Amino acid sequence: MRRRLFEAEHEAFRESVRAFVSKEVAPHLEVWDARGIVPRELFTAAGAAGFLGMAIPERFGGGGVSDFRFNAVLGEEIMFAGAGGAGLGLTLHNDICLPYFLDLATEEQHHRWLPGIASGELITAIAMTEPGMGSDLAGMTTTAVRRSDHYLVNGSKTFVSSGINADLVITAVKTDPRERHQGMSLLVVERGMKGFERGRNLAKLGQHAQDTAELFFRDTRVPVVNLLGTPGRGFAYLVDRLPQERLSMAVSAVAGARAALELTLAYVKDRKAFGQSIGSFQNTKFRLAEVATEIDIAQTFTDRCIEALNDGELTVADAAKAKWWCTELQGRVVDACLQLHGGYGYMLEYPITRAFADARVTRIYGGTTEIMKEVIGRSLGL
Repeated sequence: MRRRLFEAEHEAFRESVRAFVSKEVAPHLEVWDARGIVPRELFTAAGAAGFLGMAIPERFGGGGVSDFRFNAVLGEEIMFAGAGGAGLGLTLHNDICLPYFLDLATEEQHHRWLPGIASGELITAIAMTEPGMGSDLAGMTTTAVRRSDHYLVNGSKTFVSSGINADLVITAVKTDPRERHQGMSLLVVERGMKGFERGRNLAKLGQHAQDTAELFFRDTRVPVVNLLGTPGRGFAYLVDRLPQERLSMAVSAVAGARAALELTLAYVKDRKAFGQSIGSFQNTKFRLAEVATEIDIAQTFTDRCIEALNDGELTVADAAKAKWWCTELQGRVVDACLQLHGGYGYMLEYPITRAFADARVTRIYGGTTEIMKEVIGRSLGL
């Protein structure tokens, strides 16, 4: 089914992104996977090409266009290239972190941070999860105690994507430990601040090129001018920006599923068994027919969610529906596609193997499938 979401300017942007990913990302995937991190130069190259900060005003070096369709194009092309791990930092930078700086930062903070975010010289991350905390954000124990013109931050975070590369870390802290949700605030912790330390680059099942770190704060002195928004409003700020974060994950999940389907179609047409292509067997036809249908249906809903986001109408519940359905779909699709590759699907030299490993975490980060269903259930008055 022909998609009606994009206009000519988005398709031109897609061609540019595809060329960039083909030249600057795809040839390096194995090396970056082995290193567990992408070079910082990937961000500056993306910034120079206009693929970072599309929504940042032009006076700060951005694209000056608030249209999530451009974000979706970038996320899709990264997944189509099988570069989900290597490209996750770019979508994290644009889709998840940037809205906090655009919406909550002061004019002084805009001048200080937005040019570097747009150029890729300042890499961003967000730190919420703590060891043993899970999905209960209000139960965090990282504290920020105000002392005149600065906060003293103590605690730790884990599973921080871009945690090694990041220069600006949006950090959820308790400025009032007596409160739960109302005691949470957001501070931007910067590279080089005394008492801010990074732990190891965590070894993961998949998405190996995406650096994922533990962060430690030991009397870290953070200036009050690095506070985002109002003290005590941190939880509300996080909740308000979750729909875009979860939609971003849904977009990548559908694109990842489609990429797995295309890989498998090429494989089953070429691979022979019992004197004929395995694509000609009824089981293969039926399974891939199911996969293709599910992807198209998910794509339609996701495209509608993108339109709703652009119109300011995307609800928390609809974003949760997109996130859980599309990531679960991605898991089903890559599993079915790996099965159709037979023994070769278990070999790391085949792209479907990387896709299988990379997809598993999408049902966990950004809110687990179970949390998404809880969100949707509450929207039904249950």
